[in-house]
Amino acid sequence: MDIDVHKLNSMRQAGEAHTLLDIRELDEVTASSVEGAVHIAMSELMNRLGELPTDVPLVVMCHVGGRSAQVTQWMHANGFENALNLLGGINAWSQEIDSSVSAS
Repeated sequence: MDIDVHKLNSMRQAGEAHTLLDIRELDEVTASSVEGAVHIAMSELMNRLGELPTDVPLVVMCHVGGRSAQVTQWMHANGFENALNLLGGINAWSQEIDSSVSAS
């Protein structure tokens, strides 16, 4: 299942419970990030699943949406029915919601 940046922004503005999971590598997160996101690199995710909620939407984000789509699909197959892929990733967030966040 997917979510776009506008829906995520609406959720954030309304204070709706959710977790934004940034699965990019540390150097990518250091270059740009969305405030409040939880960072667990894709390479570390299998060892850290216990840190993630199953009772609120879990929005998975990467750079443009490819890695997060794969991770979301894997998470659904492994019990995280609440996982949502952020279409366009941080690139779309930068272009459509908050230009102060670098798309890099």
